[in-house]
Amino acid sequence: MWKFLRKAAGVAALIVASASPLALSAQNALAQPRTIRFVNPYPPGGTGDIIARVITEQINRTRGVTFVIEDRPGAGTVIGADVVARSAPNGSTLLLNTSSLFISAHLRKLNFDTLAAFEPICNLVQSPQLLFVNGDSQYVTMRDFIEAARAKPGELTLSSTGPASPSQITFEKLKLATKVPITYVPFPGNAPTVNAVLGKHITAGVANYADLIGHIQAGKLRPLATLTPTRIDPLPDLQTAGEAGYNDFEYLLWFGVIAPAKTPPQTVKQLSEWFAAAREAPEVKAKLVAQGLFPETECGGEFAAMMRKEYEDYGRIIREADIRAE
Repeated sequence: MWKFLRKAAGVAALIVASASPLALSAQNALAQPRTIRFVNPYPPGGTGDIIARVITEQINRTRGVTFVIEDRPGAGTVIGADVVARSAPNGSTLLLNTSSLFISAHLRKLNFDTLAAFEPICNLVQSPQLLFVNGDSQYVTMRDFIEAARAKPGELTLSSTGPASPSQITFEKLKLATKVPITYVPFPGNAPTVNAVLGKHITAGVANYADLIGHIQAGKLRPLATLTPTRIDPLPDLQTAGEAGYNDFEYLLWFGVIAPAKTPPQTVKQLSEWFAAAREAPEVKAKLVAQGLFPETECGGEFAAMMRKEYEDYGRIIREADIRAE
């Protein structure tokens, strides 16, 4: 009997010993080399593509994984988001997202619930947006522009990427708050917006700092305000819209990463650590800042709260301004 018990105890010890590495391996599955699909819902070569490649190349080098960038542009980022929403929640498929997805959710019927279908990982970077005019314009400050628009109802024009873009929604928010009748003119991207202001076809525009800085340095364009909550380092003397007295014109374009809903908490935690470390690496920061992109800090619950607030804010403005999908 004792001989049998000793044998049984030995077998049990073997089972425990062999199970422990397996359990450890399961818990640290993401620590092992693997391929992760990172869906970019914007055209290749654009800002989203640059962000995805710069950050994932750092993770590839330091974590021994392979990120594959998959460009799925279209429908206001909905096409790419739909791919990720339907993917297995195991950390092998991620989405680069912005607030454009929240706007689409309020303007068209989607196959998924925008907030419930995803697990927030991290906010990655912000791209400062500037209100600007031609370098020869008579307007020197944002208040000059707004007061001139008030004095000349409907005569002054403002352009940005649109329609139904974050910049347009923010512009409509400003109009609701100030009751100033400025005519909005949408363009398919930042480049035509800049060209329209350079050509004096449009009074003012809103675009990425990165798309403007060369023209600003050459004196061809003049920034009136940054739409970020705080001043930006490259232009420390430029007022924010809030400082000019127009808090309703604050607009922060950000890029983050999310996973399908029900991705395991330990997987979300490890992915958050990877992305947070990558965006803080000095060489990555330098590459991003050179593109006019500045690292953000929100991850997990903080990032989730930020996304929910934006979703609700955009929904309210869209309803109040009666904005409709084209």
